[in-house]
Amino acid sequence: MQRSLVSAILNGIRCRCPRCGVGSLYAGFLQTPENCAHCGLHLSGHRADDAPPYVVLFIVGHVVVGLMLSAEKLGPQPMWTLAAIWLPAALIMSLALIRPVKGALIGIQWANAMHGFSKTPEHV
Repeated sequence: MQRSLVSAILNGIRCRCPRCGVGSLYAGFLQTPENCAHCGLHLSGHRADDAPPYVVLFIVGHVVVGLMLSAEKLGPQPMWTLAAIWLPAALIMSLALIRPVKGALIGIQWANAMHGFSKTPEHV
C-alpha cells in the first residue's frame, strides 16, 4: 500500500489518524492513543518529541516579531501595551498551533515509515 505524504500531513494537521483520516490522533491535549480507534494503526511508535515546539516557536516568533516591528513603525509603543498585546498573542498562537504541527510531523513519520511506523502489516 502506497503512503501518501500529502494526505498524511493534511490528516495530521486536522488532528486525525495519518492513515485513515477518521480516528482521532490525540487521547489528551498532546497525548496520542496506543492505536487509532477507527483503523487500528499503532500510533504510539511516533517520535515527534521536541520537534513540534521548535517548529511552533519558529512560526510564532517570526509572526509576532514581524507584527511588533510593524507596530513600532507607527510610533513608539508603551511597554505595557507591548506586554498586553504580544504576550497573549504569542501564547494563544502557540497553543493553537502545537496540536496541528505535532499531527503534521506524525503524518510525515508515518508516510515515510520512520521510527515506529515501519512497513510491517500493522503499520501499513
